Amino acid sequence: MHIARPAALLLAATALLAGSTAAATAAATPDGTRVTSLQQAADQVLTGNQKPLKVTSDKVSYDGLNVTAAPTGKVTAQDLACGYGHLCMVVNGTKFDFYKCQTWTVSNWTGNGPFTNNQTPGTVARFYNQDGSVRWTSTAYQAGTATWDPIYSLRPC
Repeated sequence: MHIARPAALLLAATALLAGSTAAATAAATPDGTRVTSLQQAADQVLTGNQKPLKVTSDKVSYDGLNVTAAPTGKVTAQDLACGYGHLCMVVNGTKFDFYKCQTWTVSNWTGNGPFTNNQTPGTVARFYNQDGSVRWTSTAYQAGTATWDPIYSLRPC
């Protein structure tokens, strides 16, 4: 199974946005842009890996993935803004917006959360167990609530 480079970002973002109280420390990218604690956490676990394409105060973007804080309060699939061609979900207070067809390895996904498979009609997203077997699938268009534990990897298409 191919392991995606941004997998560590998923772990860092999930841990950070799911309750970490680490304070944001002033830091800057090579172009002088200030970064948030989300980016700093991602940098710590992405040593030697692909760097984000874009960083803002509330979003880290990679080729094929945007990671942001989820909307506050109880979020349902109907609340989950998800562009056409994307697979979106909220896991532990973090919104994942996948838009590239590849296998993404994830860690520490627990609990339940909303998802929206807003890809081309008929596109099947697959969610995998630790041994690589398929745990469940979603055929576009579909939205609802999923149980994330244990999900170890996913393939949006």
